[in-house]
Amino acid sequence: MRRTPARLLGRLAAAAVAATVTTGLLTPSPGTPAPESAVPVAASASTATVFYYTKTRNWSSYRLHYAPDGGSWTTVPGAAMEAACTDWVKLTVDLGSASGLAATFNNGSGLWDNNAGKNYALGTGAVTVKDGVVAHSDPCADTGAEPGEARTASVYYSTATVGWTTTNLHYRPAGGSWTTVPGVGMEPACTGWVKRTVDLGTAGSMQAAFNNGNGVWDNNNGADYTIPAGTTTVRDRKVTTGAADPCAAQTPDTQAPTAPAKVSASADGVSVVLTWEPATDDRGVTKYQVTRTGGTKGTVVSDVGSTVFSDTGLEARTTYGYTVRAVDAAGNVSAASAAATATTGEKPTAPAAGKPLGTDPRKDPIYFVLTARFNDGDTTNNRGGSQHTKSGNAANDDPMFRGDFKGLVDKLDYIKGLGMSAVWITPVVLNRSDYDYHGYHGYDFYEVDSRLESAGASYQDLIDAAHAKGMKIYQDVVYNHSSRWGAKGLFTPKTYGVRDAQWSWYHDERNDGFEYDGLTVETKSGKSYYNGDLWSTAEPSGNTCVNWGTPTQYTSPEGYRIYNCQWPSPTSGMFPKAYYHNCWIGNWEGEDSRSCWLHDDLADFDTESAPVQNYLIGAYDKYIDMGVDGFRVDTAVHIPRTTWNRRFLPAIQERVTQRFGTEAAKNFFVFGEVAAFVNDKWNRGSVNHSAQFFTWKERKEYSADDGKAALEMYDYEQQQGTGSQPTSANAFLDGNNYHVPDHSKFSGMNVIDMRMHMNFGDANNAYSNGKDSDDSYNDATYNVVYVDSHDYGPNKSSERYAGGTDAWAENMSLMWTFRGIPTLYYGSEIEFQAGKKIDCGPTCPLATTGRAYYGAHLAGDVKASEFGTVDSATGAVADTLAKPLVKHVQRLNQIRRAVPALQMGQYSTEGITGSMAYKRRYTDAASGTDSFALVTVSGGATYTGVPNGTYKDAVTGDTKVVTGGTLSVAAPGKGNLRVYVLDLGGRNAAPGKIGTAGAYLK
Repeated sequence: MRRTPARLLGRLAAAAVAATVTTGLLTPSPGTPAPESAVPVAASASTATVFYYTKTRNWSSYRLHYAPDGGSWTTVPGAAMEAACTDWVKLTVDLGSASGLAATFNNGSGLWDNNAGKNYALGTGAVTVKDGVVAHSDPCADTGAEPGEARTASVYYSTATVGWTTTNLHYRPAGGSWTTVPGVGMEPACTGWVKRTVDLGTAGSMQAAFNNGNGVWDNNNGADYTIPAGTTTVRDRKVTTGAADPCAAQTPDTQAPTAPAKVSASADGVSVVLTWEPATDDRGVTKYQVTRTGGTKGTVVSDVGSTVFSDTGLEARTTYGYTVRAVDAAGNVSAASAAATATTGEKPTAPAAGKPLGTDPRKDPIYFVLTARFNDGDTTNNRGGSQHTKSGNAANDDPMFRGDFKGLVDKLDYIKGLGMSAVWITPVVLNRSDYDYHGYHGYDFYEVDSRLESAGASYQDLIDAAHAKGMKIYQDVVYNHSSRWGAKGLFTPKTYGVRDAQWSWYHDERNDGFEYDGLTVETKSGKSYYNGDLWSTAEPSGNTCVNWGTPTQYTSPEGYRIYNCQWPSPTSGMFPKAYYHNCWIGNWEGEDSRSCWLHDDLADFDTESAPVQNYLIGAYDKYIDMGVDGFRVDTAVHIPRTTWNRRFLPAIQERVTQRFGTEAAKNFFVFGEVAAFVNDKWNRGSVNHSAQFFTWKERKEYSADDGKAALEMYDYEQQQGTGSQPTSANAFLDGNNYHVPDHSKFSGMNVIDMRMHMNFGDANNAYSNGKDSDDSYNDATYNVVYVDSHDYGPNKSSERYAGGTDAWAENMSLMWTFRGIPTLYYGSEIEFQAGKKIDCGPTCPLATTGRAYYGAHLAGDVKASEFGTVDSATGAVADTLAKPLVKHVQRLNQIRRAVPALQMGQYSTEGITGSMAYKRRYTDAASGTDSFALVTVSGGATYTGVPNGTYKDAVTGDTKVVTGGTLSVAAPGKGNLRVYVLDLGGRNAAPGKIGTAGAYLK
């Protein structure tokens, strides 16, 4: 979700494009003088000279098929391009009065590059297209001299830290003029370095800055770089003059990667999922080219960043062939893989997949439900499982799988009436274990659990229904582990299962014609939780489990003899190392916490294994395609950050971008559970096990092997320690001013704010702890903040929060006005099950826990057309909506929705007295938004040094006029607050009083 600032306009000195003050983070600063032009001035305003990079494609001929903006396309295959210089061809196009063109490239014989189906949008002047990246420069421009001559400067720039795929040099010789923004393109020199040689004329040096062509700059923190004649290197803002050629020790990379192996294609309707093993290369593979043949569209070539490619929208009943090539950074292309084929089926009659809402996730308070425990819309899919009687659920007529998507769709208006506009639901994939209602025991990651769906209420129906109401769906996803029965389609273990007099009740007779789906009852056993496919008396072919079927010294609680290989275990040899880790965790803050099993019901994937990565990426692509708005990532801390940053997070971004575009990808919200249950900034001093660590990209290159890289990163970051981790000012105001945040080092994963969660026994503690950690997150304004959840209450309490209604109101007032995204666990709005044990597994009835069924409180009808306002309600749900905390959260949502500073603003406590008092501001030039608010929760506050003007309180409507930069507010009382909004007029006028006074906001 990288947010690239808009291109600056007007006049530019390079020093004006300032980098942020934090180490290693690159971005333009707001309010700087603007450049003269955002693109180079073309020789003619109505022409574009298009340069296309040939080394990667290596076609025998190149054609440009284009359409001027508002005009018609050329006749296929388009106009022939001519040789320009080494590795480049070009064509100058007359655009007439158009200001740009849409373009694709092909070899004249059916091979195309159409930007993965989106076409290229090009402007005027000199435009380059290289490996999918568009930039503005003439790659064949004469530098005027060779390196080493008296009036040339050869500049090497290190890209290892910035991670740019395109680098431009913007410069001016001493006494001369600046190049046109963004400058001239730099060429790859060797791994991690780009180079440009500049003719200085009579000058002995030049001023310089570097950028990625898309608005992100490195200009030496606003001072620009001074580069003398000769050879100079610039690395991490360190300038070395008279430097040796950093690439001299390296020979040119002419070795192509190995061909990808084990290419496999499988069809599902009119979609095909293609997977393969990673290729190897002496300097690293950068991408893959997938070539598809078959169908009426001919040959199509697509660039892919991962080892999974999901091909959708194909023709029905058609055979397609696929080959894969690997490409390295030097543009060397491997031989083609062996071909894989797949034949599509019928086009599904289901409605087309949804589309994510694609708005800033900070606008949307989150309501978290355990789907199976929220509301029962269809009793026919209720299932109790093998533990129904033992748990005590049968006595309460309360099957573990009770709530469903139909029940959730029926009560979306209840959630909307609370004012919540995002719903976080527990995992939807088909589960398999004795007690799997919560969804964290995934068995078939490619199928939705049938116990959640109904006719007319599929998962797609839920997504579409929520979107129709302006509400988002965040899907809980698990990458770390499967169920103890493995993952269907990847590996499912066989266990020993003698059906003797003692065990026949547990080991079901095999039924080859039956396939487990969690819902359907198998006729021989009479069970929906049938397990006959999992057990075998005969040793399976290829068995690796030690001492198959031999009796042990142990017995079950009933006194029955237990046999070897009867129960899944990581140390028995039952699970192959190619897919699963083979150890138990011994140290929760050690490396083994990322590479061993948590529990015997949570079989730990080897996430550094390519087949596992392919399986999971392909599975979650399916749900992205359905239009979900984000992923909540379970057990994120138990997977190395390198694997997230290399594989899973880029795959998510690539898929959302491919399906829905860059804006949707920017706002596709990924937030991870990094469980750190200690009251300090860094989890027992271990950076690798701290929540904020996962919000950052890697800052060092590691082995190409993911397993080795994980260990190298772990050791490196542990040695660096807590004092050498990156910091950020993205959550903080600069005085009273909002500044454009720098997300250039953002990993793509936001996190749950575990430190605030741990301290919500008292709101002041949560607030103080949150502030203390905020400089170590990439951007704490995206932190997900909750008091309790399906796992824990504050301070790792095993009970649902029971601090009292006043304290709950105070916690809510803080969460809804402080930075971060407020999140409410289902029922907390009525203190549901307060003080009850959150989870006891099947050892006690669910009705006595924090995971009790909520539907009884929702019985009746409810309608809500606006967030935070109920149009009508009858029955029990009307009584629920009358509760004081419900009224409190409704009004908090109304206020937050009306004040942008409370949603997306940065904050500061500078010049403020008060226990929970802060100022927040959000400014967006594109929309003309400027929102500034002064907030105090429970206690009084005095604000000094704030802008003069008229302030209106959103709670009481009180108006205060500030003339000397100081505003004082009396204590409103526990759980109450004041939100004084600066009236800036027009669209930024202060709203005044919002909503109706209640028990707390008054």
